[in-house]
Amino acid sequence: MRNIVSSLRHQLPFALLGAGIAITALSGSTFAAGGGGGSDAATTPACPKGQVWDSKAKKCVKKSSSLVPDKDRTEYAYTLAKAGRYQEALDMLDTLKNPNTKEALNYRGYATRKLGRTDEGISWYKKSVALDPKYAKVREYLGEAYVIKGQIDLAKDQLIMIKSICGTTCEEYRDLNEAIEKPSNI
Repeated sequence: MRNIVSSLRHQLPFALLGAGIAITALSGSTFAAGGGGGSDAATTPACPKGQVWDSKAKKCVKKSSSLVPDKDRTEYAYTLAKAGRYQEALDMLDTLKNPNTKEALNYRGYATRKLGRTDEGISWYKKSVALDPKYAKVREYLGEAYVIKGQIDLAKDQLIMIKSICGTTCEEYRDLNEAIEKPSNI
């Protein structure tokens, strides 16, 4: 069962990309990377290995293309990480001209943590927090890392910070609260 789920998880981004291309061709609509304060990995199409989504050109381009801005590279790294392609996400983050943004540091922490390097992930999260202490997404992921380490008191501190940032109804609060209550779900 685990192999089937893993296989589907890796095939899903490509299926979604194909569906997105079909929808785009039929309706003239396009997909865009998430904006604002967070990322919407679900709306950024997954590109083949070695390519990145260029939101301006609305297509996958070579990862080495200098025309793709850091924002697109950062968002795409998150898309890769959410698709379970953690090393590819880190490789994409390595191509940033400015790797020291709150988002890039957070996503580097996320991919690193998911590769099993929790302490290293925490160090990246703390760098992101230092840039923007009110960035709720990094607080959520930092809290999840603490849960993995069994440091529930530190995870609860992050939950309190998230509550002060966006309340108890935001996704970050709900997700971390669930991780604290059900650590096996992380």
